[in-house]
Amino acid sequence: MALNINEDCVACGVCEPECPVGAITEGDPLYTIDATKCVECKGYFDSPKCAEVCPTDSCVPA
Repeated sequence: MALNINEDCVACGVCEPECPVGAITEGDPLYTIDATKCVECKGYFDSPKCAEVCPTDSCVPA
């Protein structure tokens, strides 16, 4: 399973550098998570970093 960025995203960019596998990219107008790359930070962190740092709680399970 992967995470998804919903329409509440304000494109602040704080999530992108937190992704250990580079699954997050800037989109137009929202950031996006590549589901084929997203590992939900398993093996890197205890929980998904993007969801932890997102100010609008836009990073949610897909």
